[in-house]
Amino acid sequence: MIEFALGGLHGTSTEDIARRAGISQPYLFRLFGTKKELFLETVRRGFRHVLQLFQEAAAANREGDVMRSMGHAYGDHRRDRSRLMFQMQAYAACEDSEVRKVVREEYAAIYKFVESVAPSKDAANEFFKTGMLINVAAAMDLGALDEPWAHDFLVGCGELQ
Repeated sequence: MIEFALGGLHGTSTEDIARRAGISQPYLFRLFGTKKELFLETVRRGFRHVLQLFQEAAAANREGDVMRSMGHAYGDHRRDRSRLMFQMQAYAACEDSEVRKVVREEYAAIYKFVESVAPSKDAANEFFKTGMLINVAAAMDLGALDEPWAHDFLVGCGELQ
């Protein structure tokens, strides 16, 4: 995931992935067949991790508001820059029809779960809209930028009070 987060599907070498994993490149291909299959499995695992976070947060509902509980759980997840950037790379790779199919399937599972626990469809849609704005802000590391527009953006998407 870390290597794909850095270089995406096409810019990441299997040699770098194998080295990071501490395995040989031939063994990597024996496990996954192709780099794309490894990427697709990494996409599946990444999205399923988010789904699991949401499910656990909704079940615990420590905030007394299921949407807020899931949002806070995702905020903790998003702070892992490699996970965030990998998710962005998955969206960027959707020009490939196989990647697009997997991303759609996994995103749909997350959406359907959130919709099932949200107080309304509008609340579920607002959750995703805000989440994507926050993802973009985090990818650009706007919190580190001392600029009025960045501050205003972060306030607008709920990252700052």
